[in-house]
This record gives sequence, C-alpha cells and structure tokens, in this order.
Amino acid sequence: MTQQYPSRLLEKAVQEFSHLPGIGRKTALRLVLHLLRQEESSVKQFTNAIDTMKREVRFCRCCHNISDEEVCPICANERRDATTICVVENVQDVMAIENTQQFHGRYHVLGGVISPMDGIGPADLEIESLVARVAEGGIKEVILALSPTMEGDTTNFYIFRKLAHYDVQLSIIARGVSVGNELEYTDEVTLGRSILNRTPFDGK
Repeated sequence: MTQQYPSRLLEKAVQEFSHLPGIGRKTALRLVLHLLRQEESSVKQFTNAIDTMKREVRFCRCCHNISDEEVCPICANERRDATTICVVENVQDVMAIENTQQFHGRYHVLGGVISPMDGIGPADLEIESLVARVAEGGIKEVILALSPTMEGDTTNFYIFRKLAHYDVQLSIIARGVSVGNELEYTDEVTLGRSILNRTPFDGK
C-alpha cells in the first residue's frame, strides 16, 4: 500500500528526492523532514546552490570533465603532462584517480561505455573527440582506464582500433582492479597501483 502523507506538498517533495540515485522513499522522507526543520534562509541557500550548479556548470571543451570555465583546471594547468591522456568513463572516475595522486597527465571523459543492451553506441560517446586530440599531435601515451567490465573491455578494443594508425602508445591499467568492479568504487591504493603498473594494450 502506498504511504499516505499528511500533505500533498510533502508527498511531491518526497517523490522528487526519491528520484535521486540510491535514495528510497524512506530516506527521501527523512531528507524532506530535515529541510522542513531548517531556517528558510538555509533552505534557499540549498536550492540556490542546486539551481546555480544546473545553470552554470559546464563541460570542459578539451576533456569533457565538469568545469566552471570553458577549460577545466586540469587542462589549464601547464604543470600537468599534456603528452599523456587518461581515458575514463565519467567524471567520478576523474575524481577517483585524482585522489590517488599518482597520475599527473590529463584526462578524456567518454561520458559512458559502449553498451548495446542499453542502446549506447560509439557515436553516443566522446570517442571521435579523443581521436581528434590524438590526431592533432603531441600526445605520446593514451591510458585506457575504464572499468574492467565487458562493456569497458569492448570500449577499450574499439578505441584501440580507432587509434591503431597513430603514433601513440596505448596502455591499460593493471588488473589489480577486480573484474566486474566499477572504477569509482575501487580503493585509492589499488587504483593508484593500477595506474602506476599499467601495461601496453595490444587489443587482445
């Protein structure tokens, strides 16, 4: 039976919160009731932060990472190694790798992985923009740091085929990350070692 709420407005707020990943209706109700107990100014600050983020956050024109500017701080940092690109699935993976403090190059965020079951093909990802970056020259190594899943491996192989004709070294992170695991949930030590102990990728 659907839970009955004493207020339609409360129920609407709970419904919206329950749409968030990992948030069930019970947790959504707790969050909504928490907001109800807060001062109006605090709630406005909360909603303004979300509204401003949605309107003003951009995606870096170079690597497609989240940014406040046209170019993200990592791409704009001249101390980063511009000859090495680490290819990741999403912005969470950028944050996970940055937390290891073991990688000092730049990134390329695909925005997902090839997954025919989900209707996601190569054209839905930022693969052609990666090829364009390599074609411009100056890049010596492309590290494929996708999650060790069937979809990740399929995407790795597709990128390998697309970059095979360019003079660039392709490597893949060491499989210290368990097969089937999502990269963003891997502990920092294991992930850092996987970056440092990366191996050449031959498409097999």
